[in-house]
Amino acid sequence: MNDQLETVDQVRRTAVDLAMKFGPKVVVAIIILAAGFFVGRWIGRATDRMLKRMHLEIPVRQLLVRVVRALVLGLFAIMALQNLGVELLPLIAGLGVAGAGIALAMQGVLGNVVAGLTIIFTRPFRVGEYIAIVGVDGRVHAARVRETSRPLDLALLDVPGAALVPAPIGRSARLRIGELVFAVGHPWGQPWIVTVGVVSGLGRLETPGPGGARSYIRSDVQLAPGNSGGPLLNARGEVIGLNAMVIGGDLSVAIPSDVVGRWLGAAR
Repeated sequence: MNDQLETVDQVRRTAVDLAMKFGPKVVVAIIILAAGFFVGRWIGRATDRMLKRMHLEIPVRQLLVRVVRALVLGLFAIMALQNLGVELLPLIAGLGVAGAGIALAMQGVLGNVVAGLTIIFTRPFRVGEYIAIVGVDGRVHAARVRETSRPLDLALLDVPGAALVPAPIGRSARLRIGELVFAVGHPWGQPWIVTVGVVSGLGRLETPGPGGARSYIRSDVQLAPGNSGGPLLNARGEVIGLNAMVIGGDLSVAIPSDVVGRWLGAAR
């Protein structure tokens, strides 16, 4: 019985010693992390306001804001670990090795992200320039960029001398929630992939640049890199929208055909 009491007393003394030695440091580390969280939110909001003035697309803006917040929180986490007396050099070396492994494993995805960000920030396609497009039969045609719209993320191309058959255009105003829709595109480089879903919402969504909120079609049709700009079709095979982006992880957003038609009418 006495041995058990001595063991309990020793555990208590050890716990008290550890609390006296590390307790203040732990409290300070928690305060540092909390401060990093609030500072990250403040800097994230400031970054978001700055990016809005640059008229960046919503997904890119959200990605950059999250990266900034993560960097700020990471900096404060390093300060908290230093306060606890943690050796950072082995930790940094381990993170570097892990990061290199992840980069090698995801080099294809990272390449697509870098290419997309390069296009977004450099905006290489300008009115009057020529680009090459590939038809279904594999033939390459020269196309001139006739007009662009940054708020809608659209471009009007002239393809002289190409015998292209236009797809039938439907009225997006006649769409109803629950209606079947089909997305056609080249997700992850796979040609002519069709995915199916239903319309889940018809409304307005905030977009960058002048014009504020604009009309969009929301559906659960599956999209991936390579679907953007591809057609959204109804059950009759009519184009009722152009696939634009994915928000919230699984909510697909398309520009209604009526909106595209009005823009084309003004551009011509």
